[in-house]
Amino acid sequence: MIQATLHQLRVFETVARHGSFTRAAEELSITQPTVSTQIKHLTQTIGLPLFEQIGKQLYLTQVGEELLDTCQTIFGQLANFEMMVADLQGAKRGKLRLGVVTTAKYFVPRLLGSFCRQHPDIDVSLQVSNHQKLVQRMLKNQDDFYILSHPPEDLDLVVTPFLDNPLVVVASQDHPLANQSKIPLKKLRGEAFIMREQGSGTRRAVQQVFDRHKLTVNVRLEFSSNEAIKQSVMGGLGISVLSLHCLRPDYQQGELTILNVKEFPIPCRWYIVHPSGKQLSVLAEAFLKHLLLESQSMSLKQAS
Repeated sequence: MIQATLHQLRVFETVARHGSFTRAAEELSITQPTVSTQIKHLTQTIGLPLFEQIGKQLYLTQVGEELLDTCQTIFGQLANFEMMVADLQGAKRGKLRLGVVTTAKYFVPRLLGSFCRQHPDIDVSLQVSNHQKLVQRMLKNQDDFYILSHPPEDLDLVVTPFLDNPLVVVASQDHPLANQSKIPLKKLRGEAFIMREQGSGTRRAVQQVFDRHKLTVNVRLEFSSNEAIKQSVMGGLGISVLSLHCLRPDYQQGELTILNVKEFPIPCRWYIVHPSGKQLSVLAEAFLKHLLLESQSMSLKQAS
């Protein structure tokens, strides 16, 4: 039986995650020579190299890859055990890891805020990424949950819808179409569009509607930021399609207007997902229940 200490495994996992002895030392608040010594001892214990260095880049060997998977399983189970003990003691402790697409940042912090007030002893890691980067995080099993509007269909996921996400056409308040009603979709053909980047969930949903109606529009600008899109629309550079969630307070202040275009709003939903084989921690299960309960209240407010 391999006699490796938990400390050695923690050092190894941190080096493997960062691909760097220096960054691992910084995260663990130890010296780089200490990191090197721990990795050396672990390598001697296992009897096979765990890393190989090509140029300045550090890579895991096949044995290193297997050990990393084992470490992640061990630390995940230990973290869940600690959360379970805390739960039995009447307190929620541990770390909740969430990955969300950029548009979700407009409402997820509110959900997290109310959850953290109920459980003040927890830590939260919130990673905000575009759709493609979020899928990469799913493949690496880096988070407890992922919140997005278009879950990938080619991955084995547990998918739970929890909130409506209507997509609307927005323009500056002085746009010529601002006061018109039932605007035909084809009338958008001559408009300059400011779009989310290729690969985003919003862009995909909009493109599906345009393709279905054989509509080609003039895309003047592409941004990965909703804030950049809103500023460009308010500046009169064009119109866009955005989630209703990211319009406030600009819409309430009259700086943006929602155009009354046929086929809009596009009825989308927000989903919370996790890999189907993932064992949810006590803390993750508590957050899922909280999310589903709080989203009902948010839906009622949105409808009113």
